[in-house]
Amino acid sequence: MQVNRIWEFRGVNTYTSNYPRAMRLATRATWIRIGILGVALGVLIAYGWSKMIRMPLQSYGGPWLPLSPEEARLQTKLRQNVEVLAGKIGDRNLITFTQLEAAAQFIETALRQSGHKVNRQGFEVHQKVCCNLEAEIRGSARADEIVVIGAHYDSVLGCPGANDNATGVAALLYLAASFATNRPARTVRFVAFVNEEPPYFQTEHMGSRVYAKRCRSRRDNIVAMLSLETVGYYTDEPRSQQYPFPVGVFYPSRGNFVAFVGNTSSAKLVRECVSIFRRAVPFPSEGAALMSILPGIGWSDHWAFWQEGYSALMVTDTAPFRYKHYHTENDTPDKIAYDRMARVVGGLQSVVSGLANP
Repeated sequence: MQVNRIWEFRGVNTYTSNYPRAMRLATRATWIRIGILGVALGVLIAYGWSKMIRMPLQSYGGPWLPLSPEEARLQTKLRQNVEVLAGKIGDRNLITFTQLEAAAQFIETALRQSGHKVNRQGFEVHQKVCCNLEAEIRGSARADEIVVIGAHYDSVLGCPGANDNATGVAALLYLAASFATNRPARTVRFVAFVNEEPPYFQTEHMGSRVYAKRCRSRRDNIVAMLSLETVGYYTDEPRSQQYPFPVGVFYPSRGNFVAFVGNTSSAKLVRECVSIFRRAVPFPSEGAALMSILPGIGWSDHWAFWQEGYSALMVTDTAPFRYKHYHTENDTPDKIAYDRMARVVGGLQSVVSGLANP
């Protein structure tokens, strides 16, 4: 009794003798919970890496190989088209509507000269008629399945728009011409979109938004959409490539690759395109199927197709994450790496063929 009173005098009851054991049990339970959380986090990271970042085959890491004669001809054609759009025509948007219409006319003429019938799809914005331009090749065995290849032809106000997005349009025109005499299994549409740039970006007046909504209203079965967005700038300079956090942990620091970027719902399409591209040409490539809330992931016309539930991705040199002239008056034709762009577009020809003939 005297011992108990001493403990009580000190403010501790007789059960205090069990306190060290209780602490050990509590500490063990805490560590077990931490361990379980750590395993769960590791599984989540591994799952995310395998589904969103891991791509088939390996990105090309060898030396630059000289262009083939066909690639050299392609390089010349790409340069010519970029120089017309960003040099001769220049700044093209609703404010400079005459130039915007000149760009549309140039694209329509080029598509017709390569053998396509062009469907002008007009819609009114601020009392001006804007046009998406569509050239369709009807499929044979699987005509109800549609592949859309698109690029926007407008530029942000005050910018010649060589890389953004005369390069995408030049690639689109070449691809359309190369398939003009083919009859693929699936239907393929080549579409030049208007009003991708601000202030119409991700609004009801965005050309690709109008187009995708019309497709959904007709119940078009679009199985794949590729947006060709700023595909002309590549550099081997160290630390030339930036990323939204935390994406840079998983990707190269040199901006010498082309990227295939989609949302998580388009992961299968991303992996398919990367696989075909890597088999086709010796050029560095990366793929990502990430959450669309990350900056840059939805910054082009593919976003409009996501809104309608279609699988879509962006083919890009990553634009502002690499190209310092993005949306400036210095985005001029002389900044483009036409030799590397030619190899990329040659690889995209194989990608389109693979999608059109599954």
